[in-house]
Amino acid sequence: MTLDRRTLLASLGLAVAGLSVMAAADPDGVAPGRSEDIPVKPGVIYAIGEKRDGGFNEGALRALEFFRNETGDAFLEAELASVDGFAAAADGLVRQGATLVIAVGFYYADAVKAAAAAHPEASFVLVDGVAEGPNIRSIVFREQEGAYLVGVLAALASKSGTIGFVGAFDVPVLRKFADGYATGALATRPGINVLANYIGTDAAAFRDRDGATAVARGQIGRGADVLFAVAGEANLGVFQAARDAEKLAIGVDSNQNGVVPGTILTSMLKRVDIAVLRSLDDMRAGIWAPGLVTLGVREHAVGWAIDDNNRPLVTPAMEDAVETARRAIADGTIIVPDPTAK
Repeated sequence: MTLDRRTLLASLGLAVAGLSVMAAADPDGVAPGRSEDIPVKPGVIYAIGEKRDGGFNEGALRALEFFRNETGDAFLEAELASVDGFAAAADGLVRQGATLVIAVGFYYADAVKAAAAAHPEASFVLVDGVAEGPNIRSIVFREQEGAYLVGVLAALASKSGTIGFVGAFDVPVLRKFADGYATGALATRPGINVLANYIGTDAAAFRDRDGATAVARGQIGRGADVLFAVAGEANLGVFQAARDAEKLAIGVDSNQNGVVPGTILTSMLKRVDIAVLRSLDDMRAGIWAPGLVTLGVREHAVGWAIDDNNRPLVTPAMEDAVETARRAIADGTIIVPDPTAK
C-alpha cells in the first residue's frame, strides 16, 4: 500500500488546547501579564507547499485556528509555490489589515527583511530563521537538542549498528538536526555508524518524495536500519522505503508516529504551534518586541513523541534513557553543541 497525504494528516495530533499560557511564558520562565484589550490581525505566509502538510505548516495553522477560536481575532493566510512570491503576498496581507505577518520557513529571511522595511507599520515574525530589522522577531529552535533525543533512541533500537539521517538539502538548520542526531547516538553507543545524506539542493527537496525514497533505499543498502527523516512532505518517501525493507524510521516536526505504526520509531517534535502562539499572545498583551527568540527542550518546544502507535517499539529501558537525556538537557547537565554557532 502506498502512503498518501490523508494517512499523514490523520497522524497529526497537536494538542493546542491550553497552549496560549505556555506560549506566553518567557524563555526564562517568567509568565508576563496578559491584556485582552489589544486587537491583533495576524497574517501567515506558509512554508512552500500546502498548509495542511501534516508537519511544519499545519503546526502554524493549528496555532492560528486555536488563537482565532480563543479570541475571536480572524487571520489571513497565503500559500506560495516559491520564495519569489513572498513580496506580493506580504503586500497583500498588509493591505488587508494584517498587523502581524508570520513567515514560516528559514528561506524567507531575505524576503522578510525587505518586506518589513517596506511596511514599517506592521510587525513581522520569521519562524525558523533569522532576519534583522526594528519590526522583526526571529524565532529559531535548538533542533540539535531534540535530534539528540531521537539519536539516543535510534542507537538503542538499531540492530545493525548503522543508522541514517535523510535531510531535504544541506543548509545550517538541517545540519543542526544531523549533528544532534549523531551526537546523541554516539553518546549512547560509541562506535555506531551514522550515515547522512540529502535529497536535493534547494527547497523543492522538501516535496521530492521519490528522491527521498531513493536516498533512504541507498542508506538501507549500506546497512542502516533506523532512518531519521527531516524532509517535510518528502518524509513519506523515507517512511515508504523503511516499511518496504522492514526497517525503522523517525518522523519530524509533528507527531508522525501514526503514519506507519510499527515502522515509525518516534518523531522529533518541533513545536511551531508554541512559537506562533507565543508571538500572538505577546502582541495581545502589548509586550511584543523584535529580536531573536530561541526555543528548545527547556521551553518544551522540541522533544520526542511516544504514544500507542510506537510504544510497542520502545522498551521501558529505552524510554528511560531518552527521558534521562531530556531532563539532563533541560537542566543544563547535557549541552548539545550547535554546529552552526560562530
